[in-house]
Amino acid sequence: MKPWRKALVNSDSTLEQAIEVLDKAALRIALVVDANDKLLGTLTDGDVRRALLKHLPLETPVNQVMNAQPKTAEQSWTESRILALMEKHELLQLPLVDMEGRVVGLANLHDILNKHRHDNPVFLMAGGFGTRLRPLTNNCPKPMLKVGDKPILEQILLNFVDAGFHRFYISTHYMPEVIRDYFGDGEKWGVTIQYVHEEDPLGTGGALGLLPHDEIDQPMFMMNGDLLTSLNLHSFLEFHETHHGVATMCVREYEHQVPYGVITSEGTQIKSMVEKPVHRFFVNAGIYLLDPALVKSVEPGTRVDMPTLLERQIDGGEAVNMFPIHEYWLDIGRMDDFHKAQTEVQDRLDG
Repeated sequence: MKPWRKALVNSDSTLEQAIEVLDKAALRIALVVDANDKLLGTLTDGDVRRALLKHLPLETPVNQVMNAQPKTAEQSWTESRILALMEKHELLQLPLVDMEGRVVGLANLHDILNKHRHDNPVFLMAGGFGTRLRPLTNNCPKPMLKVGDKPILEQILLNFVDAGFHRFYISTHYMPEVIRDYFGDGEKWGVTIQYVHEEDPLGTGGALGLLPHDEIDQPMFMMNGDLLTSLNLHSFLEFHETHHGVATMCVREYEHQVPYGVITSEGTQIKSMVEKPVHRFFVNAGIYLLDPALVKSVEPGTRVDMPTLLERQIDGGEAVNMFPIHEYWLDIGRMDDFHKAQTEVQDRLDG
């Protein structure tokens, strides 16, 4: 049984029975529900004490003592948004409900605060035209195309938010108002979002020059806004911090099979024959961790692609590391990738 289920109290229970549930569950709150688990009210230690001070008998129906208008959060909310509501109203617990108002969980302030919160900035690149996905992108930036019920960019944002990150920057170029209108300042997710706008495309690394460099004080995540991945962000950050490079690039293994028999020779003599050999390479996965000094080295208005920027660091004697991704990863660059994403997201929901 999930711990919060121990805190459920039937609507026809008495105050005495509710107190017993409070004691046994040890969650400092009882959730009063109907037969379908729809939340009707909450009962806290404070509510009980106030009832006892009024000399109400223990046989009093719990619905006469409970808070019939409790604060709640939707199960789809991020922890940052839940935390913001709890801090605003000085709540120690917050019931989580679904669209029908049924209890599906219980947020605990202590548990949330004990989760590690990361102050690393996160830079999401969302300025591309998405020409290979036309006509879908004729009136919508590629990162705003929906996969499942959410835009790709929101799926990326939520992965970072759920991992404890809250400082976001988004770069825009094509149809920036669509992105700004949807995400705003990030309040909906309990985070902060700032925007940098490329009047002219500056390459995959040029937007770094538009960031407020004085605010980039820790290793910064940088990620293309058209990727879906289940990358373990904590492991990636730990790897970067322990390998002491100026940058770390996520890489994926890519296989290419030659569809013919490959011949090696010397002059006219055949030395070996390999039938349909498979070659394996590491390819750029479009996700980086960059030290502040590297970010600040890009001047405003500079046009540069990330591979060129990193090659300059390597040529200058700096360490640029790679972090292989074994988790789910999909670059939504073409129409068949987009359709594949829809299928795979639905499969994960069904599973």
